[in-house]
Amino acid sequence: MAEYEKKVREVLKKNGCSFVRRGKGDHDIWHSPLTSGNFPVDSKIKSRHIANTIMKQSGIKHHF
Repeated sequence: MAEYEKKVREVLKKNGCSFVRRGKGDHDIWHSPLTSGNFPVDSKIKSRHIANTIMKQSGIKHHF
């Protein structure tokens, strides 16, 4: 099973998203300048569907 967490974080950083704080459990809260909102990012992303959902929440047009 593929690990997407590193790839997701790289794409987020390239598109100007920034880490805000640690969330509950194993989630981090990130901020997107594209949507001007915050969104959660799991520290263990094993599904491309979850990775694509994070991209959608951040406003980045990138698909895995």
